[in-house]
Amino acid sequence: MSLLVPASQRRDLTEVTERLDLGAGDTRAKRSAFWLMLVLSGVIAVSGVVGDSTATVIGAMIVAPLSVPILGIGLGITTGRARLVARSLLTVAAGAIVVVVLGISVAQVLPNPTDVLDNSQVLGRTSPRLVDLTAALATGLVGAIAVTRRDVGDVLPGVAIAISLVPPLAVVGVCLGSGAPTLALGAFVLFASNVIAMVITAALVLVLTGYAQEAGAGAARRGRAYAVLAGALVLVAVPMVVNSLTSLWAEQIADAARQWLREVPGAQVTEVTLHGDTATLQIRAPQDLPPLEPLQQSVDTLVPWDPRVVVVHTVGSRVTD
Repeated sequence: MSLLVPASQRRDLTEVTERLDLGAGDTRAKRSAFWLMLVLSGVIAVSGVVGDSTATVIGAMIVAPLSVPILGIGLGITTGRARLVARSLLTVAAGAIVVVVLGISVAQVLPNPTDVLDNSQVLGRTSPRLVDLTAALATGLVGAIAVTRRDVGDVLPGVAIAISLVPPLAVVGVCLGSGAPTLALGAFVLFASNVIAMVITAALVLVLTGYAQEAGAGAARRGRAYAVLAGALVLVAVPMVVNSLTSLWAEQIADAARQWLREVPGAQVTEVTLHGDTATLQIRAPQDLPPLEPLQQSVDTLVPWDPRVVVVHTVGSRVTD
């Protein structure tokens, strides 16, 4: 694996352990820094979500230290250190709870918390799709390589931005505090998929680059851990597949609606949502719409479970200078 991690740039097991194990070395300093930066990144992330500020949320991604114990789980699996796995899992879980509680607390003091649910920071993290999982796997791979190589440490801020760990947790908290548990669940799926992707890629890279052999760890225990990770990956992938298909069908329904409206001058399909057995279309048009039956038949052809089509017609037209 010299192309992945050249021998001249490879950190030894002691160095990697020092970076990823909060219980190694100066533990008091490591833990105080971790919790201080986590709380601050949580405050920044919640503020960015509530204020719908992309720049603020990116700042929280860079500051957030959650990737350290997550990669530590991968190191523990690779080296057969069950205590490191358990300690890192506990740290990730406790950190997640802290950020979620921060989000809930801030939502309680907002004058109208439900207004936050429509902003781009929330909507962009509550319906994760397979493309998000693909990005998480690729980003986790980069992060694992950066930890094992001395010459690519500068990419870690980019990894922090791409993997997005704290912002989904902030969205979970804000949504729970605003009385939207379904949206909170979607954001948690995004967080969980990112964590699982990072652990899988970290364990893969660390094994391939010889850290398991260096630690003298047997393959049997790793096999059990891999089975658990595979099951968890499938578990989070299922709703992501559903979201991906729903997005695809919604776009196809929008195309069918545009064909249905082709004889109506100035008509526009402004939004399509597909929830359960109902497809809701927001349409702006200056006059009466055609009969609904042809559109319903088109939707029945596109979507396997034949959802009922509901059209919300706003009378009007787009005016341009």
